[in-house]
Amino acid sequence: MKKWLTFSLLSLAVAATSAQARNDDQIRIGVDVPYEPMEYRTPSGELTGFDIDLGNALCAEMNKDCEWIVQGWDGIIPGLMARKYDAIMSSMTINDKRRERVLFSEPYFTPPSAWFAPADSQLESASEASLDGLAIGVQRGTLQDNYATDMYGSVADINRYSTADDMVLDMDAERLDIVFLDYPVGQSTLLESDSGDYRVVGDMITEPKQYFGDGFGIAFRQRDRDLADEFNQALETLRDNGTYDEIRARYFDDAE
Repeated sequence: MKKWLTFSLLSLAVAATSAQARNDDQIRIGVDVPYEPMEYRTPSGELTGFDIDLGNALCAEMNKDCEWIVQGWDGIIPGLMARKYDAIMSSMTINDKRRERVLFSEPYFTPPSAWFAPADSQLESASEASLDGLAIGVQRGTLQDNYATDMYGSVADINRYSTADDMVLDMDAERLDIVFLDYPVGQSTLLESDSGDYRVVGDMITEPKQYFGDGFGIAFRQRDRDLADEFNQALETLRDNGTYDEIRARYFDDAE
C-alpha cells in the first residue's frame, strides 16, 4: 500500500512537472474587447488590433505561444490575480493606484485622452461651466471615469458603460451630450463611424499624471518579475529592429 501510494504521488509530481513544462511555452494574456484600433474582432471573429499584433510579436520574439483570454474590464485585474491568465495587455494605463496591485512592463504606447461630441454641439471646451447639467459618457473603471467623476461629477451626470460600443449607441441616440475616451478609441468608434457625425472638443489631455499615468503597460502579478523582464527585453528588441514601428504604422497615422 505504501509503495503504491508513493508511486502514485511520484506519478502525479511527474505529470505536474510535465504540464508545467508545456505551459512554459505558452503565455496567456487577458484582454478586453472591442476597442478598435487597440483590440477588436474582425467580421470573421478573429482577434486583431495594435495590442494583439504587438503581443503576438512579443511572444514570437520570446519563442512563446500567445493565448488570448477575453475578460471584461471590471474583472480584468481580479482575473490576473486568480491566475486565469499570466499577463494583461489591454490598453491599461500605468498609474500609482494600479502599481499597488500589479507589476507593469515598460510603457509600450502613450495615447492622449479626448472629449468627443456631436459635430453640431455648441461645446468648444470642457469645463465646469460648459459641462454643467450635461450627460457625460465614460467607460466604467477607467482613468477617464476617475478624471471626469472627480473634475465634473458635482455638476454633470456621469454615465458609466461596460464597453465603448454601448457608449456610442447612447451617443447616436442622443442620450449623451459628450464622452471622454482614449483618443484612438474615440477616433475609430466616433470620428470614423458611419453612425453619426462627431468631433473632438478642446485639446487632447495627458495631464495630470495622477490620472493619466505614464502610458500603456503590460500588467503582471507582482511576483512575476522574471516574466516582466522577458517582455521588456522583447519590447526593446522590437523597437530596435523596426518591428514595433511597422506594427504601429498599421493602426496609427502618426507612426514614423
